[in-house]
Amino acid sequence: MPAIVAEGQQQTSPHPPDLSKRLPKLTPRRRRDPADQTNDTSNSKEQSQPPPPPTPALPPPPSLKDHKFIVPRRRILSQNDHEVFLASPAYDLIVGFVFTLSDSVRGMTVSQAKKSSAAEDPTIQLLLTILDEADGCLQRCPPLETGSRFGNPAFRDFLAAIDNALPAWQQRLGVQDASAREEIAVYLSNAFGSGSRIDYGSGHELNFVLWLLCLRQLSILSDASFPAIALLVFPRYLQLMRSVQSTYYLEPAGSHGVWGLDDYQFLPFLFGASQLVDHAHLRPLSIHSALVLEECAPDFLYLDQVGWVNASKTVQGLRWHSPMLDDISAAKSWSKVEAGMRRMFLAEVLRKLPVAQHFLFGSLLPAAEGMSVEGAAERVSEEDVGEVEVTVDGMRHKHVANSWGDCCGIKVPSAVGARIEARKAGAGSELRRVPFD
Repeated sequence: MPAIVAEGQQQTSPHPPDLSKRLPKLTPRRRRDPADQTNDTSNSKEQSQPPPPPTPALPPPPSLKDHKFIVPRRRILSQNDHEVFLASPAYDLIVGFVFTLSDSVRGMTVSQAKKSSAAEDPTIQLLLTILDEADGCLQRCPPLETGSRFGNPAFRDFLAAIDNALPAWQQRLGVQDASAREEIAVYLSNAFGSGSRIDYGSGHELNFVLWLLCLRQLSILSDASFPAIALLVFPRYLQLMRSVQSTYYLEPAGSHGVWGLDDYQFLPFLFGASQLVDHAHLRPLSIHSALVLEECAPDFLYLDQVGWVNASKTVQGLRWHSPMLDDISAAKSWSKVEAGMRRMFLAEVLRKLPVAQHFLFGSLLPAAEGMSVEGAAERVSEEDVGEVEVTVDGMRHKHVANSWGDCCGIKVPSAVGARIEARKAGAGSELRRVPFD
């Protein structure tokens, strides 16, 4: 019996048409020729990136027969001096040492470095002991109760204790020549910060690395110990400087505020990115996971430093207090992060005149011919710096070097000091949340 169809309705066919024949056929996408990708605008930004700076060959330690040691002096007193330095063997030596340290820890964890044969090197163990004794100097020089978030003047007592211990430390390391001890001690003396400004920054951090480079030039440190230097000695120095920053509220030397990578350090990000290259699981975005930071920070310098940055701020969220670190976390791989850190080290540390003008040159880190000469300075002080004619934003002016990073910068209170003083005032230990976060 035929179905009854209501008025105004069309009878539905029991066999609907096969609409699949009307769909376009799916064909495999042709794999593009790499040569064609140069015209792809979506890849233009990535392809415009230059290759990462290479690691210069690290020359063998110099012969010390009939060697004459020199107390380091400032030699970069003008823009021309800086340009001469950037084309000099000393520049290549510094870059080669720092980048070779970074290359030596690629794919290596701190735990692996502790179990390596390099960790048992007597010189490495002695360096760790010296840093422990420097920590003892810190404990014997308590801060004054000033109630200020700015630098505590008791920091100068700590620096004096370090200077008093330097001769014995150098001799225990095997630096028997008195003039050699006098030369390399200047770098370690300046590695803990400025007593006149009560500040600390990446320039002081570099002085610690240059002190290690001098020990290598004296053949006291071997190239086989590089992984232990980067993952054992340098992190111990970082721990010490965190304690110093927390005790004396050291102002950040040349801080760019939230637009900088970090208020105080740079090299843990370079060494740490090298550790994480080709990691099987961790990605740059992993720095946003509190669990990842807690579990993996002891083995990876990059994650450890991010954790410290988080802990030293008074607000929550990398995108609020460290937007540059937040932006870097969007990188596709750790290889890109490491390449960026290499470029940044050259551009923001070595190639910045306000930073480079504080470099000290002796016999182990010699100045190039044609650079200016200044009187010897055991510790860089505000009085030593003088004025340098520089160009900033296209305008020439006399630069009064009152910081290690910014040109004519202003005093910036310590973020660590702000948080500790807030706790003393009863603000609690919780971080302040930014509205609409």
